[in-house]
Amino acid sequence: MIPWVVLDTAPIPGGADSLRLLQRGSEFSIQLGHNELMNSRLSGSEEALATLTAARLGARRNACWLIGGYGMGFTLRAALDALPPEAGIVLAELVPAVLDWGRGPLAAFSAEALADARVDARVADVAGLIRAGRAAYDAILLDVDNGPDGLTRSANDRLYDASGLAAARAALRPGGVLAVWSAHPDPAFTQRLSRSGFTVEEVGVRAGRSRGARHTIWLAERPRR
Repeated sequence: MIPWVVLDTAPIPGGADSLRLLQRGSEFSIQLGHNELMNSRLSGSEEALATLTAARLGARRNACWLIGGYGMGFTLRAALDALPPEAGIVLAELVPAVLDWGRGPLAAFSAEALADARVDARVADVAGLIRAGRAAYDAILLDVDNGPDGLTRSANDRLYDASGLAAARAALRPGGVLAVWSAHPDPAFTQRLSRSGFTVEEVGVRAGRSRGARHTIWLAERPRR
């Protein structure tokens, strides 16, 4: 068995732990402590976060998406592949090193997505961008934690409480979609989305394209009226 090699570590602002980037042969892993957050061999559910959103929205001229969390770039790559040339994506990543990894050892996994002219990559807390927006986005995609709870840092909880969901709804254009990735189901979060005025669909997807653990994606649509 080839051992894992730690390539880099990066502190999480406002968190107690650090992210680690590890490599084993051609395989890469991003871990928080001993919890694996992402593996380069399993990209299916991260890609589905974008493709399901694009399918729900349909064709929209001059679409603007906000993606919270870069990871290994699978969601960003899938979004770029689904969107037309005139679309724009604001990418918010809290940990600067994650973007460095995306431009360096992990660049091939996103096919250099960060170099795409449609991408505005920012070192920023996505919660701040959501609260600053007013009907600014056609879609908001969140993959900043292991689900609607603050695993990487407790401050992420504010994205998923009633106040955070109200801010997300206000930041979406009519008919816009809030898409949330999670490693597990959360019935209470489904109910909270509904109470916040969204029309909600909960979808189970595989971690890999046809295998692996089953993850959860919520597609929460802001009504057109």
